[in-house]
Amino acid sequence: MRVVVCGGGVIGTAIAYFLSRRGASPIVVEPIGVASAASGKSGGFLALDWCDGTPLQALARRSFALHAALAEAVGSDWGYRRVTTYGGFGDADGGQAGEGGLPWLSDRITIGRRLGNRTTTAQLEPAAFTRGLMRAAEAGGAELRHACVTGVVHENGTARGVIVDGETIAADAAVIAMGPWSMLAAEWLPLPPVFGLKGHSLVFDTGNKIPAESLFLEYREANGDTSSPEVFPRADGTTYVCAISSQSQLPADAAAVEPDEGAIPRLRAICRDISPMLATAKILAEQACFRPVTADGLPLIGRVPGVSGAYVATGHSVWGMLNAPATGEAMAELIIDGQARTVDLAPFDPRRLRSLRAVP
Repeated sequence: MRVVVCGGGVIGTAIAYFLSRRGASPIVVEPIGVASAASGKSGGFLALDWCDGTPLQALARRSFALHAALAEAVGSDWGYRRVTTYGGFGDADGGQAGEGGLPWLSDRITIGRRLGNRTTTAQLEPAAFTRGLMRAAEAGGAELRHACVTGVVHENGTARGVIVDGETIAADAAVIAMGPWSMLAAEWLPLPPVFGLKGHSLVFDTGNKIPAESLFLEYREANGDTSSPEVFPRADGTTYVCAISSQSQLPADAAAVEPDEGAIPRLRAICRDISPMLATAKILAEQACFRPVTADGLPLIGRVPGVSGAYVATGHSVWGMLNAPATGEAMAELIIDGQARTVDLAPFDPRRLRSLRAVP
């Protein structure tokens, strides 16, 4: 079975990996490079039960288990490790660390409670994970093409192929997994809107100075603004910090994504305040990316309404890295077997969002 997967982010590569394990021949089409957008610039934080009580519960729990299994099965090193996770708050005007404060944080930060332990939270390096999945998919027969998708060919309600740089790749199935750029596919297929939410991040070279402890904060900055920095020390000796979201316009080209004016200096100041380790560490990356979101906050995973052989998997918001493996597994089942078995995809059916375009 020949399946064209449009998009080389973590969702697209996970789909290709699980398709290749089922004997299909996936072709991943990616214009820039694997993990070139949010999949290479996200935090890589994983949680077993943080989606409990929501429609994402089964997807997240299955995916958390798959992450642990993949770290052993694929044989690639993407820095997967279990972590302890804390929540806290701080104030740029000063404060005193509360009971249970962490040694690597400044006295401006108070740790409120433990949010997860090594059985419920984990961490990986997202770009390495995404590229590792793609290499494993290629070892199973998948193909990666660096090109731009400009359309999906469908006749009489059935997808026949994908237009790539002006040429048509014949296919038995086509999957839209282009993150926020999946909105472009609404010109080719009847899909509901997908939006991009921008976030900013820094990556520090911290060596072995910070232990395996993830941190979620509410922080009042010197100007009175409140932000929610997230701090993720990684096994490779780097520490990732993100904060400051915006609804900036999504550029047509993922390579053109730039931080908002003033966002990076603001994030640097936050990092200096919250940790002496970060205040003196070398900054390796200053970056921004767009997370894909939908109108109701749930991903689109399933068949494209009205077009047999066309599928979509996007809109995972902050949980894309966590939920990629279970999404890939379920999509492979849906495409090959006609039905997902491991996870019920009904909550993510695109038909739930009524503002669907007519078939172009």
